[in-house]
Amino acid sequence: MTRGIRVSTLIQLDPAELHESFVRAPGPGGQNVNKVASAVQLRFDVARSPSLPENVRERLKRLAGRRLTNDGVLVIEAHRHRTQNRNREEARMRLFELIVQASVVPKPRRPTRPSAAARERRLSEKRARAQLKSARRGQREPG
Repeated sequence: MTRGIRVSTLIQLDPAELHESFVRAPGPGGQNVNKVASAVQLRFDVARSPSLPENVRERLKRLAGRRLTNDGVLVIEAHRHRTQNRNREEARMRLFELIVQASVVPKPRRPTRPSAAARERRLSEKRARAQLKSARRGQREPG
């Protein structure tokens, strides 16, 4: 039996759902950067993953932003480190952090009204500002 990757208390991913490909990393690095494919491109199919509850899937799609393809595949690239393993770990950690973030149910917003004291304070500040500006104008003499 395949052991799943525990992301949170509720979510466990099947390792077969993560598709990793290794590419050459961009940027400086000397001769090594042209020979070694140390950057990781991690793909996770958010739209078709059986491991994600529907509400987490929708929030994850919103959080993913530009990293989500039109097919619903989340693409995470990691190329900060010099080794494949460190980049692979970083890509997986970023995916898991996104999933954990998406699994948090947002607190519903309750519309509020300003208190009577706050309304009165606002209006009195407006009156004071208007009085100050009108005092600046001064009286013009006909002429």
